[in-house]
Order: sequence, then structure tokens, then C-alpha cells
Amino acid sequence: MPKHLCVFILLICGFITSVYAQNNDILLAQQYLRNGEQEKALDLYQKLYRQDNQSFYQPYFNALISFKKYDEAENVTKKMIRKYPQSSEYAVALGTVYTQQGKTDKADDVFNDLIKKMPAEQTAIEALAAQFYQNANADYAVRIFLQGRKLLHNDAAFTFQLISLYRYKRDKVNLTEEYLNFLPQNPVYLGQAQNTLANIYEGAQDYDMLKTALLKRIQKAPQDIVLTELLTWQYLQQKEYDMALNQALALSRRQNNEGSNIFELCRTLVNNGAYDAAIRGYTYLIENGSKESGFYIPARIDLLNTKNLKITEGIYTQADLVSLENDYNNLLQEFGRNKNTVFAMQKLASLQAFKLNKLADAQTLLEAAIAVPGTRPELLANCKLLLGDVYLINNKPWDATLMYSQVEKDNPNTAIAQEAILRNAKMAYYTGDFNWASRQLDILKAATTQLIANDALNLSLLITDNLQADSSGKALKMYARADLLIFAGQPAKALATLDSIDKVYPGNTLTTDILMAKARIRIQQKDFNDAVALLKKITENYSYDLWADDAVFMLGDIYENKLNNAELAKTYYQKIITNYAGSLWINEARKRFRVLRGDKTEGA
Repeated sequence: MPKHLCVFILLICGFITSVYAQNNDILLAQQYLRNGEQEKALDLYQKLYRQDNQSFYQPYFNALISFKKYDEAENVTKKMIRKYPQSSEYAVALGTVYTQQGKTDKADDVFNDLIKKMPAEQTAIEALAAQFYQNANADYAVRIFLQGRKLLHNDAAFTFQLISLYRYKRDKVNLTEEYLNFLPQNPVYLGQAQNTLANIYEGAQDYDMLKTALLKRIQKAPQDIVLTELLTWQYLQQKEYDMALNQALALSRRQNNEGSNIFELCRTLVNNGAYDAAIRGYTYLIENGSKESGFYIPARIDLLNTKNLKITEGIYTQADLVSLENDYNNLLQEFGRNKNTVFAMQKLASLQAFKLNKLADAQTLLEAAIAVPGTRPELLANCKLLLGDVYLINNKPWDATLMYSQVEKDNPNTAIAQEAILRNAKMAYYTGDFNWASRQLDILKAATTQLIANDALNLSLLITDNLQADSSGKALKMYARADLLIFAGQPAKALATLDSIDKVYPGNTLTTDILMAKARIRIQQKDFNDAVALLKKITENYSYDLWADDAVFMLGDIYENKLNNAELAKTYYQKIITNYAGSLWINEARKRFRVLRGDKTEGA
């Protein structure tokens, strides 16, 4: 073998041996650190550092800082500065040593000198800022980027880096200003800005700060549309729904657009229960847009649906119901009965059946809706289910079960098929055929839809528990009749029937069931204080009953969404989590509890 080749092989072997030994020393030093053997670890890191200053400086320095060996860390770092004067890494490390010792003046001198000597090069500025950030010094990283803007004569430079740093520091004021400077030229980032601000803002004071800043800027630059859109969003976060709509309307008038922003905002308002504001927005679209506009017909539709929600979810008069009925009839007269208006036929039939007691009219309308060709399958199925309900409350159980069964057959293995099975089971229960109802309910206990599974389980247990105590089921049949009256929207008759059960069948086992039924009636009637009193009787006196977890969750929901008492709502959601771990409500309770507690998730 040639001599020079032997020498080369020996060199390679020596290098491999050296690297292997260094790797072993690193692993051993790390083991010493885990075992708390500081001196042994430091000795090994020092040995490695002497073998290769640059490669092993950082772990040696970190160990020295960790063990508060500040003098040695300072000496080693100064040597590296002398050896590599062009590298800012070691100057940053020296300042870190001074910071750890509490010598902030000396640290500031080092850091300020670095900033003073910083070149007007974007990559160099970014690298220096990164070194400070990696050493947990976000304040100086911010200063470097701000100084970098001056050096580069570019106020838009380093925007994303500064947004990240302000977010990390939870510096709400500067984060807000950075976004307000950035968005007018980059409106596509509006959604990101909203997510980020929503995650860092903690209350009304923060949103008021944003509103003040936005109003000042909009006054100076009304052409910056994205700022008006952000102001609208701010009002939504503060639940100032009328103000949000006012801003959107003003923007729409300035832009003279077709109304897409108003239409989307109205849907958001509906989802937040701001029905009056949504009605005002839809009315604007209808009155100010042509019939050829892409939003005219959808606005007409959604306006009616919103009025429906406002009336049926609130306290209403007979005149309100009649007015809404007229609105639906006017829509059908204008646009005809076709696949595009079947939804209105369904809504009108529901209003007639459950609020106006016009069962014959509702039946006729639904039969006509089902006969309309080209209707979407899901809407068609819902019309058939509703027709089955109308048959049921009009004392035509055989027609009802045929309609429910048809929906089940036409939509196999779907959620709507499961809903049809549930309604068939309830129909059997209402009419006192408990055995057939139980067989249907057994199918649904594993339903994919949680609410269906929960309803099926509760009804199944209601039937089973009460038939065990009274095999004839006489008291249960009376209770089922009351349940049907509740479903049919006849609360007065339902209450009278419920009050009669104990008189006719004293000693029955339906106490909590009667309390729950009465609570549901009170909720229907918007008498939430009475509903709370009834539900509390269940939670306090029958905490291990079938209805206990439902009552607890319902109390949380009422306090959160009807009585505006977030603290009490949290208490009841927490009770589900701690006392009813097996409840089907636990996931929803946990989610609502976290929202009310103010937990934040990282946004984009």
C-alpha cells in the first residue's frame, strides 16, 4: 500500500476515534447533569471546549450559567470575543452573563453597542434579533427590528417578526398599532389579525383601545375599507350589534356594492340572537337592491326566518304570529310554490300547526310541498317528518307512523333516518304502546347523533323504570299524554294533566319526570325563573335520578344564555364535569366551561 494512502487512512481513523470520544463525553456530561453531579459535568464540558472552542462553547457556557458560575462564563466569553471579534453571538452571551448577575447597566452597554454597530443589512438585522430572542430577550429583539427599520428607511420592514414578538410579550398596544399600520396595504390578513387580537385581548378595555385607535385612523383615512371592517368586527366582539350593523351599512353605501358584507353580517347577527339588528340589515338589502340582485331572494328568505326566530323564541302575541303567517303567504304568492320556496312552505306549516292551531291548513300545505318536484332530499325528508308530526297531534297516529317509516326507508343509514326512528318510538310512547316504543329505542342507543342517542336513552329508561314499579303503566300513560300536549304546543292542558297524575295515581314513581316536564313547559313559556326553581328541585333532592345531569346542564344553559349569569352557569357546567363524568353532556359542558372561564386557544 502506498505510504501516502496509509497516512490518509490513519488520519481518518484518528478523526473518527476523536469524534466518537467526543460524543461519548457529551452523553456522559448530560448524564452527570441529570444526576446533579455539577462538577463532573463542568469538567467534561471544559475539556470539550478546550478541544474545540466554537463547537463546544455554547453547551459549556449554558452549563456555567445554569450552575451560576458567572465569573468563569464571563472570562470564557471575553476570550471568544477577542478571538472572534466579528461574531455578535459572544457579545450577546456576555450581556446575558451581566443580566444574570443583575448588572443591567453593563448588559445594556454591551447590547446598545451591538445595536449601534449593526449594519444596514436585512439578514444581519434578522440574525442579531434572533440571537436576542433565543436568549429570552424579546425587548432587545424588538429594539433591533425598530432600529433596523430606520437603517433600511423602511417602516414596513420586519412586520411579521414584530407582530410575533408583540404577541409573545402580550404587548397589546404595540401589537394593535402594528396591525393597524400593516392592514391598509395588506387587507388579506384581516382574518389573521382578528384571530390574533381575539386571543390576546382580555376584556372591554382592550377592545375600547382598538375602537379608539380605529376611529382616529378612519377619520383621517376613510378610504381604508379594511379598518372599517375591523371596527365592525370590534363591535361584534363587544356585542354592540346595532353599531356593528351601522358601520357595515355606512361602508356598503360608500362602496355602492351589492351587499355581500351586509348579508354575511346579518347571518352572524342571527347566530348571536341579535334578531332586530339582523331584520334591519335584511330589510336594507331588500329595499336597496334590485330583484335581480344575487342577495334579494336570499335576504327575503332569511328575513322571514329571522322574524320567525324572534317571534317563536321570544314572548309574542297572536298578532305577531298572524303577521308572520301573512309574510310567508306573501312570499309564496310572489314567487310561487316551487323547489326554491319549499322551505317557506315548511316554515309556514310549522307555524300553523304548533302556534296557530291550524292543523288542516298545515297538513294541506305540507302535502303540497312534498309533491313539488326537484326538492332537495334533506328538505323533502324534513317536510315529511313535519307532516308526520301534524298527523300525530291531529290524532292520526297510523298516518304519522307511515310517514316516519317512509323517511327512514328513503334515507338509510343517515342521521335523518335515526330521527325518523326516534319519532316513531315517541309516537308509540305517546299512544301508550310502550313495548313497541322500547324496541325502537333500543336501536337508537348507539345512534351517531348525540342528541338522538341521549333522547332515546332517557325515554327508554323512563319507560323501563316506571313499568317495573307499575306493570300496567297507567300513570305513565297519563304522563305520556301530557308529554304529547307539550309537544303539540298546548302548555295549559299539559300542566293540568301533570298536576292530575299524583291525584289519580298517588305513590307513582314519576316525581322527577313531572318536575322535568313542568320545567320544559316553563322554558317554552319563557318563564326562566320558574324553570330554574323546578330544575333545582331535581338537582338538590334527586341528584342520582335519571334527569339529574340533564337538569344540571339545563340550569347552566339558562344562566348562560337566558339570565346572563356567567358565574352561576360556570358552577353548573363544573358540576357536570365533577359529578356526572358519564353524562352525555360532559363534552359540551367542558367546552362551555372553558369558554366562560376565558381559556384562550392559539390563533393564526
